[in-house]
Amino acid sequence: MLKALADPSGSGCSIITSVGDEVCVCDLTPQFDVSGPTISHHLKVLLEAGLVDCERHGTWVYCWPVPERLRWISTFSRSRRPRPPPDPSRPDAP
Repeated sequence: MLKALADPSGSGCSIITSVGDEVCVCDLTPQFDVSGPTISHHLKVLLEAGLVDCERHGTWVYCWPVPERLRWISTFSRSRRPRPPPDPSRPDAP
């Protein structure tokens, strides 16, 4: 999951935040400065990582984020943030 979001172009994170509740893939292409096939590639990576789910309706593909996966990423990233060193001038510092 983290690798899918760590794409150097930042497209994975941008797509995930653009998806919202549910969006047609065709509506994502104009939002980014990349081609439709590139958007499809990033969505495939996000889908394989379990971060989005997709469903085909005729010729259109609709995607939406998987909330429990996004919550896990959020919890994981908060637990890994570096904490500042204790302030020795504060009496409650360890």
